[in-house]
Amino acid sequence: MFLTFFYLLREKGLKVSMGQWMTLMSALEKGLAASGLTGFYGLCRSILVNSEADFDKLDLAFFEFFDGVRSPEDLPAAFWAWLENAKDAPDHARDDKGQFGDFLHNLAELRKMFEDRKEEQKERHDCGTYWIGTAGTSALGHGGTGETGIRVGGSGVHSRAVQVAGERNFKDFRQDTILDIRQFQLAFRKLRQYSARMDVQKSELDIGATVAKTSENAGMLNLVYEKPRKNTVKLLVLFDGGGSMHRFSALCNRLFTAVSQESHFKDLKFYYFHNCVYDKLYKNPTCKHGDWVDTTYVMNNLGPEYKVIFVGDASMSFSELEEVFGASYYGIRNQRPGIDWLRRFRSRYEKSVWFNPIPAERWNRVDGSITIGSIRRIFPMYELTIDGLDAGIKNLLVSR
Repeated sequence: MFLTFFYLLREKGLKVSMGQWMTLMSALEKGLAASGLTGFYGLCRSILVNSEADFDKLDLAFFEFFDGVRSPEDLPAAFWAWLENAKDAPDHARDDKGQFGDFLHNLAELRKMFEDRKEEQKERHDCGTYWIGTAGTSALGHGGTGETGIRVGGSGVHSRAVQVAGERNFKDFRQDTILDIRQFQLAFRKLRQYSARMDVQKSELDIGATVAKTSENAGMLNLVYEKPRKNTVKLLVLFDGGGSMHRFSALCNRLFTAVSQESHFKDLKFYYFHNCVYDKLYKNPTCKHGDWVDTTYVMNNLGPEYKVIFVGDASMSFSELEEVFGASYYGIRNQRPGIDWLRRFRSRYEKSVWFNPIPAERWNRVDGSITIGSIRRIFPMYELTIDGLDAGIKNLLVSR
């Protein structure tokens, strides 16, 4: 049975090592799962998960292998009917026990409470404090206001429940999902590799060299210091600020927030364009007429040492990319086709990439696939996901 589970974990992309698997088997032999599915799930999370990106993979495998279990241990079928169509909770809810719900419980107390209620309960209960029900203050059930507890069915309200498998609570941490601010920041911190040693006294502890020298010295501590690094990263970020990108505005806001909060760049510039770069770059995402700067001025004042990131769906009409006066804003008489400007950027900034919020699997069949293909022949293009961002950052770091 467990060998099948092992292979399913691997199938879902969870890289479980034999050492981790043997540790899990040892923990089971010692009874650390408390003879329950919830305990086993907790062990799996503690032992088999290597990063946040693995949580959802574990949940998917666990949910499939145990046939969609959504509650701790086995809950009689009648309970699921009782828990449907939750009622709205009154301000002060009491059930027929006449007790107010306890607000803080440890996991062992919750498990015992849950088992006791399963044996006692014979009917549906709503707005209460004791039974497994809905919309009350009980620690068991869903839709209520209990401080902590075991949510059974329904959806979370305060996110304070002791949660179990069956819900993909960690899907936002998958490597192939759209990013949030924190994930953007973690990815961009990899650009810290681009720094230089300062010509000053050695004052920064070199941990790797210290470990090596200490090992060579029979375990006697031998501290090794290195010259500190200085920030040399210069970054130019260009956002597509309108049209078809409106649906991705929240995502771009998160990226902007994440990058602007980072402090490891020597210089950081933001500009905006609408669909494609032309003679002008806008100073804000509204792309307001007149609130711009000459693209030539930007390129002349930002040297080729800058790393350049384009963020846009690259989806536009053929004329917008390929023709003089093709800009979608009437009155923007671009003297150069947009594609010429993109080629100029690529020629000046060797370290330049394009991040596209449209999933890569759709690039060849979405509206605008022709222009996406043309831009992909100029810039390395990546999905705006964790995997895509990692690959794009690595592209900016490698030496050509």
